Amino acid sequence: MKELNIGFLQQHNVASTINNMSRLAEGIRDLARRGAELVVLQELHNSLYFCQVESVDNFDLAEPIPGPSTKFYGEIAKELGIVLVTSLFERRAPGLYHNTAVVFERDGSIAGKYRKMHIPDDPAYYEKFYFTPGDLGFKPIQTSVGRLGVLVCWDQWYPEAARLMALAGAEILIYPTAIGYESSDSPEEQERQRLAWQTVMRGHAVANGLPVVAVNRVGHEPDPSQQTNGIQFWGTSFVCGPQGEVFYEASTDEEESIIVSVDMHRAEQVRRWWPFLRDRRIDKYADISQRYLC
Repeated sequence: MKELNIGFLQQHNVASTINNMSRLAEGIRDLARRGAELVVLQELHNSLYFCQVESVDNFDLAEPIPGPSTKFYGEIAKELGIVLVTSLFERRAPGLYHNTAVVFERDGSIAGKYRKMHIPDDPAYYEKFYFTPGDLGFKPIQTSVGRLGVLVCWDQWYPEAARLMALAGAEILIYPTAIGYESSDSPEEQERQRLAWQTVMRGHAVANGLPVVAVNRVGHEPDPSQQTNGIQFWGTSFVCGPQGEVFYEASTDEEESIIVSVDMHRAEQVRRWWPFLRDRRIDKYADISQRYLC
């Protein structure tokens, strides 16, 4: 119930994992020096977005949790005394991989993890080839800065995911993301998609009375197969309040390192004014668990 200083890094990734991680470490340290208490990174931030192609060689990017990356980021969180939200390619077992968000506490320990539940399979986003759907449920992660409802990218389109996090006691919704433009779409269609992406998450904020943090990557990443023109990630990382009010929106084409102060008490007040959870007709929602009703 206080002002929470939330930092995020909107980064353009390159082929070198060492380079990406080094720049992230530098950026996290800078955010902490500037007062960030919670730092959020984008989806699959260690590498290029490898899901543009289906290649078994890309599984070599995965690692166990705990593993080298959790050691690396855990040590940074402990050094700086911050809570840190990361996004890793998890090797759970041979042939079993997840897209997994890992949250570190101030002492460097793993506070919890979330495995991405909704897995897309679209041109240039061949995630079903790589990731098994998550099996940890929609459970907020308890930290010293609050209960974090961490979801990942494609999850952001689903109101059910946000609602279940809210019902489980999340105090803020966080979305590490990797999404961008399809080059063959018209500029008008590209803009509609980008605005829809932000609008749906602002809707989750309103419907649940919770702040939302969405951190997207930025810049162009080529298609290794050269069958497409690659992805132009649209950035637009943003933080909004419990009424959908945008506190900060990042550029569509530049890296950014931003701290936004969020009044965590306001969410409680908004829920008192707009008691959507109180007025839910839970006795009438059984059909929501069906695929389709016709």
